Amino acid sequence: MANTSDNLSFCEDYRFNHGLHLVGYSVIFSFGLLFNVLALWIFLRYLRLKSVVSIYMFNLALSDLLFTLSLPLRLFYYSQHHWPFGTVLCQLSGSLFQINMYGSCLFLMCINLDRYVAIVHPLRWRHLRRPKVARLVCIAVWILILVSCIPAARIHVSNDCRYQNGSISRCFEGFSTWEKEVLPLMVLAEIVGFLLPLGAVVYGSCRIFRELCRSGGTQSVRRQKTIRLLIVNLAIFVVCFVPYNTTLAAYGLLKANVVKSTATTRSSVRQVLVVTVLLASLNCTLDPLVYYFSTEGFRNTFKRLRMGQGWDSEGGTDRTLVRRSGTTRSNSSNGDARYSTIEKDSPAIEKIPPTFGKDSPTNGRGHHTQQVLRPTTRLKGIPIQDSAI
Repeated sequence: MANTSDNLSFCEDYRFNHGLHLVGYSVIFSFGLLFNVLALWIFLRYLRLKSVVSIYMFNLALSDLLFTLSLPLRLFYYSQHHWPFGTVLCQLSGSLFQINMYGSCLFLMCINLDRYVAIVHPLRWRHLRRPKVARLVCIAVWILILVSCIPAARIHVSNDCRYQNGSISRCFEGFSTWEKEVLPLMVLAEIVGFLLPLGAVVYGSCRIFRELCRSGGTQSVRRQKTIRLLIVNLAIFVVCFVPYNTTLAAYGLLKANVVKSTATTRSSVRQVLVVTVLLASLNCTLDPLVYYFSTEGFRNTFKRLRMGQGWDSEGGTDRTLVRRSGTTRSNSSNGDARYSTIEKDSPAIEKIPPTFGKDSPTNGRGHHTQQVLRPTTRLKGIPIQDSAI
């Protein structure tokens, strides 16, 4: 081993960076695993992926979970300063980071564009807001991000270096062995996986804000939910993706000698990249904020689970204060026949006929007006809307 190691370069001292990543990824793994497993469970068990937004959010949570599950390998490496698992696992772990980052950008773009279509062009492009279309879009996104991870596989390879009297293998240090041939692939991945989603999110958000301002004070609750969704989406892009991708593009140009620089400059930019890669990884713990603050059904379900109040045993049904036409049977303890139990998210809610009588409101001339009762689904008394707004 000593003869072989004589031909290797000395290992650079990355112990400070490894310690920083060890702490950062430990926190990200703990919260990311908890949040994303819980999110996937809620989407599958309770919301049932029946809306376009829930389909996009489910795939976003799945992308985050895949990256989170790869973090134990990174934690082992950063604690031991040595990679014993070979090149294939090194490439896989590095590629999962790229898959998560570009997948998060594209799925957040899909969520934002769905809101754009629903608010700005509700009639012209309403055919795009169908679950079948959303599933096809998600399949296309997965194919795209799997192809986009090819540059990451080229960069993230295990390499040996000389340490004391022997040699050790290292991973996730691939930025030190940048190849000029990788630059075109990296530029393409940055354009498709980052710049395009960023531009779409910014444009869509501006148009939605403009439309909401034109609508005046109507639908204030709906507007607040939409604004929360847009703010969270933009915050994730600004905090997580913009710093990393900007620094990565600059470092790639320097390492490929497209821009002339000194070794000190490249080292400084690399150090910034070490910090921003943690910010990019933080998205898998911030994405659940999109589900919580923008989706009422997810938020209410989470609150009920946190308080330890589950669903009824009959296939996730619960009491719903919905008045049906015709004769109904009583499911409440007081025998009120006006209310019945239905499946949550059930589309087969009968329309309530107009109600006229002594209890109905009047229009001021002594004539009874039509009383419209909107069907609402309740989870233990909390309304659920499987929608992002």
